[in-house]
Amino acid sequence: MNDDQQPDEAHGGGPQSDGWHPDVLGDGWVARTLDLEPDAEGEVVATLVRRAGTPGARRAVLYVHGFVDYFFQTHLAEQVAAHGYDFYALDLRKYGRSLRDHQTPNYVPELADYAEELDRSAQIIRTDEGHTELVVLGHSTGGLVTSLWADARNRTAEHPVVDALVLNSPWFDLNESWFHRVVATRVIDLLGPLAPMAVVGRLQPHYGRALHTGTGGEWDYDLAWKPLDGFPVRAGWLRAIRRGHARVARGLAITCPVLVLTSAESGSAKTFHDALDTTDSVLDVEQTRARAQGLGTDVTVVRIYGGAHDLTLSPEPARSAFFAEMFAWLANRQA
Repeated sequence: MNDDQQPDEAHGGGPQSDGWHPDVLGDGWVARTLDLEPDAEGEVVATLVRRAGTPGARRAVLYVHGFVDYFFQTHLAEQVAAHGYDFYALDLRKYGRSLRDHQTPNYVPELADYAEELDRSAQIIRTDEGHTELVVLGHSTGGLVTSLWADARNRTAEHPVVDALVLNSPWFDLNESWFHRVVATRVIDLLGPLAPMAVVGRLQPHYGRALHTGTGGEWDYDLAWKPLDGFPVRAGWLRAIRRGHARVARGLAITCPVLVLTSAESGSAKTFHDALDTTDSVLDVEQTRARAQGLGTDVTVVRIYGGAHDLTLSPEPARSAFFAEMFAWLANRQA
């Protein structure tokens, strides 16, 4: 993919698997496996998740997770339902429910590849399930991916695919020194095509340890899909991410309203500290807020005081503040 390739230019998809089946979340949840075009590692799928039962609202929210992540935040779905939306979540290829034994976890060589499962999910939600309005909610890397997809899709589709875009701590730049953001990025751009699977880093475990119940946190999730020590960061994937960052830096033209929510403060990502769950200890919130201004013509940026990197996993009262801001904004936009 060249620097300016858009997500909608990705290849098409194969036949979709039939129907919904019980989800790993248990009673009240179903999932739908989406068969995608194979890649260099073989079979590829994504997984769409929703509450069991017949969809009843005209409006829907589609949630897209971040790196080393998957959908498990049922309290988010409850809030969405309480505000009159049907809730869906997408486990992207090689994440969570969609990860297969033959695959490199979380790896793609191009962010454009995700257009296949995003397009498929939007088609299911709008056409198969009959929703007339779609709000997309992206977290961290999912915020980057959905921003690029919404920009491309709303400009190329006959009718807008995304009616509103909500971004929960989106990843728009590298939270590193000038050397890593400039010099090392150039090295990665050259290394990525030559040795895409080369390991060039790994996430620090501190934030995950602050979240998980097994290490003193509030949240229980599958450590096979969201390990405390993360998955290796590979050169080909980081190259794709940095190219995505560069496109955001040049400015997008997202035509739907956009809400960007961040924590009020950043904390260290490299050491354990007492504010891991009340600051964004993964990203630099000032980088995020600066880049957010170039997403489109209707962008609202809000700080959540005491918020964690994943604002839905923040301790109270920040968690409720996040939901209040999101739903008040959606009500104001009538999305």
